[in-house]
Amino acid sequence: SSGAVGAGCQRLGIDRKDVTRLAHKQAIAAIGQGSLHRHYDDIFSALNQQSAQVLITLDNIASRSQYKNACSTMEELLRMNVIPVVNENDTVATTELRFGDNDTLSAQVAVMIGADWLFLLTDVDALYTANPNVDPSAKQISVVEDLNALAVSTDGCGSKYGTGGMATKLTAAHLASAAGCKTVICSSKDPTKIRDIINGDRSVGTCIMAISERPPKPTKKWILSVSPKGAIQVDDGAARAVLNRKSLFAAGIVSVSGKFSSQDAVKVLDLRDNEIGRGLVNYNS
Repeated sequence: SSGAVGAGCQRLGIDRKDVTRLAHKQAIAAIGQGSLHRHYDDIFSALNQQSAQVLITLDNIASRSQYKNACSTMEELLRMNVIPVVNENDTVATTELRFGDNDTLSAQVAVMIGADWLFLLTDVDALYTANPNVDPSAKQISVVEDLNALAVSTDGCGSKYGTGGMATKLTAAHLASAAGCKTVICSSKDPTKIRDIINGDRSVGTCIMAISERPPKPTKKWILSVSPKGAIQVDDGAARAVLNRKSLFAAGIVSVSGKFSSQDAVKVLDLRDNEIGRGLVNYNS
């Protein structure tokens, strides 16, 4: 979910563009958070379904103990048949410690609860070979077996395979896929199609397959969720060893980027800059 700041502005009758200071924004988020969840509560109550509000920050993810507590809370809510409505805690999150978008947050939650499917509902009905708004020959991509094979850069606000905003969705899909979760990018106009997609219909949206059907162990699940502090690039021999779940030795490291300390999480990249793994380092950068 999102919209706490917008809901707060609406209640106070002010323009969101006038909210520029961090403290002002966080105060307005605190005002809007209750109103936002009330809408969810009203809708779920009409369906005789209990819901709960869960607020998360990157600090909660970075702390292993807090992460484990959050996982336990989510699991208990689901066991009680209560639907958790998750949002970033805008009242305390700082600019430097923000998820920044709901795609990333939803992928983190999918990893946290061990979800089988992650649905990213948007105004774009699928991933395309080009931007369909400017290229009439663009074709829908129904299934993606390997995200790296697409050679899509997710650093910017878009990609050559989709429209603006698709980059964050592909980043989220990378995270979910590594945790054994399939990701679907599809339109929010007809949510009834979700059941069809789960049952195997590939004519709707884009289904990005999981790298592994086996969910990661708790420690590896946490490493996936922590924001990497840097990256280690390795040669082809070391890359094969990592992909075969073997040890990584210093001799196979080609370069290091970023500033990190012992026990920080880092990405492991091959010579073509593809991310092939993540881990905790024993040495600083």
